[in-house]
Amino acid sequence: MDIGLRARVLPDNQRRTLDELTSELDLNEGDVRAKRSAFWTMLVLAACIACAGIIADSTATVIGAMIIAPLSTPIMGTALALVKRERTGGVKFVVLGALAVIAIGLLFSLVVPSTTVLLENSQIAGRTSPRLVDLVAALATGLAGAIALARRDVAAILPGVAISISLVPPLGVVGISLGEGELGLAFGALVLFLSNFLALVFAGSIVFTGLGYTTEAGERAGRSRRSTQVTLGLLVLLVIVPLVVNTTLGYAYAQLDDRVAKVSERWISSVPGAEVVEVDNQGFTAIIHVSAPGDLPPISSLMADLSAQLPPNIDIVVERSVGERIEVGTTT
Repeated sequence: MDIGLRARVLPDNQRRTLDELTSELDLNEGDVRAKRSAFWTMLVLAACIACAGIIADSTATVIGAMIIAPLSTPIMGTALALVKRERTGGVKFVVLGALAVIAIGLLFSLVVPSTTVLLENSQIAGRTSPRLVDLVAALATGLAGAIALARRDVAAILPGVAISISLVPPLGVVGISLGEGELGLAFGALVLFLSNFLALVFAGSIVFTGLGYTTEAGERAGRSRRSTQVTLGLLVLLVIVPLVVNTTLGYAYAQLDDRVAKVSERWISSVPGAEVVEVDNQGFTAIIHVSAPGDLPPISSLMADLSAQLPPNIDIVVERSVGERIEVGTTT
């Protein structure tokens, strides 16, 4: 990062030292017992709040969980460890924390009525189909979060940064979906979490490197500038993973929607005044929104045509504009 630009982003009098930043983000530094106690306590509470909010379809409750969730600490600690080229337990805390949230989600799934359609819940539906825009938001969030952590005077913006990235809620959706036997939805939510995790680590590493922490750590360890450049190259490769995953999924979903729309339009063309309003997908479920003033054609013909066009195990749902929902079946 250019020296002048760095000074504008992070004036020297507001810059945290490398030791201060390490103490803030490394759960294995300083008062380890107190740090870990706070981490696990807040994570469990955040997971309970998030899962309750998801089941209740309450956006406000889920946002509350996002504000207090501490997962971003070991994630940004992992980013700092990468630029320092040191091993820390950051990844371990992320993995164990993620498993703990999923387990809590499984427990909460026990109170979900058996007749519940998960995709009718906006908190679940919105976290099972990762998009490229989600990755962009995660990268921007990581940049903002890393800058806020590096400065002494902008800690007040951290709650706002926290609610702009989805970490605990998608893990809660994974647990609830697994508990309900919806493996496709669980997979989509897990991909969203992993994409956000990698994007945060990448963005944080870039910021910490640009602000001079990599050079400082390298000088302390006696590493060359070439070693630092290799680290930066590896970080660039890191962001390709979520980018490829999101782009591939987005393309696959678009192709699936296009096929479903074409087959559905042929199926409903025999009904005067009927039309396919929209086709969208949530995980491995394709939802066909139709507007039809009369009776719909036989569902069996739609299912046969879609089974011939789509991969197996895609759930098909038809929703009429009058509010009727028809569980068509699963492609074979």
